[in-house]
Amino acid sequence: MKQKLKQILVVLTLVVFTITGCSSNKGSDISTKENDNKVKIVTSFYPMYLLTSEIVKDADNIELINMVDSSTGCLHDYSLTTDNMKLLEDCDIFVVNGAGMESFLDKVIQQKPDLKIVDASEGIELIETNYEDDEHSHDHDHDHDEEYNPHVWLSVKNAIKQVQNIESKLIEYNPENKDIYSNNTKEYVSQLNELDTKIHTELDKIENKNIVTFHEAFPYFAKEYNLNIVAVVQREAGSEPSAKELQETIEKIKKLDVKAICVEPQYSTKSAETISKETNVKVCTLDPIVTEESKNSSYIDIMNKNLETLKEALQ
Repeated sequence: MKQKLKQILVVLTLVVFTITGCSSNKGSDISTKENDNKVKIVTSFYPMYLLTSEIVKDADNIELINMVDSSTGCLHDYSLTTDNMKLLEDCDIFVVNGAGMESFLDKVIQQKPDLKIVDASEGIELIETNYEDDEHSHDHDHDHDEEYNPHVWLSVKNAIKQVQNIESKLIEYNPENKDIYSNNTKEYVSQLNELDTKIHTELDKIENKNIVTFHEAFPYFAKEYNLNIVAVVQREAGSEPSAKELQETIEKIKKLDVKAICVEPQYSTKSAETISKETNVKVCTLDPIVTEESKNSSYIDIMNKNLETLKEALQ
């Protein structure tokens, strides 16, 4: 009888322990996880990784992962892989550029409706793509799903807004790191403001800022620093222009005093070199910061390099 009573007491103790253990996790957020000390933040692609890394640095309980390989580039037509979905399934916060860049976002929300998402472009004034008005749009059988140009980070002022958006949401979702996020953001925004002033100081004094760009990555940069993009070599990156388009671009350059044809390190320069030979306009390289071209390069490092390239090309 005593032995039986002992067994019943053991069973009851285990039941109480199990119920208590389950109820203690009720209502917990990502700041108070007991089984996992790390808050896993995933960024959609390289520009978001660079900006977010500056905000979360020195936060020991943060694991920051970039979803796609750093050589992937823009996500215009990107399709999520099984590994991507597994990563998102296991993450706490997903930082995206927004503005239509991540066309797969609806699928992510559908499959993981409780995922905490940070839209870094919230509140930024967007530039319309205007593909329907493009004289070249009828030469290619492409679907243009993007209503607005998503390359907002290439204006430093927009990058500052993105950093502040990310900071605000990270504090909301992970308040225990509030001081770290706030201090890092304050320091980084100060550095970005200095960069913005430097670019304006160097470029504002240049009179002729007529350029040709490789594809539609630089309208925000051009708008901010008063560059005049007179033509675009490829309306869609990776889609070579037709002979007719090439000739139209060449004629436009010959009519205008274009100072440089700006290519990107992520893509072939074949078309740009052809145009350069016909027009005697030099080719220079501007990096849209969508891939990791060199280890440990920061957003500020790359933008400074772009500035030096432009100064040399335009003067």
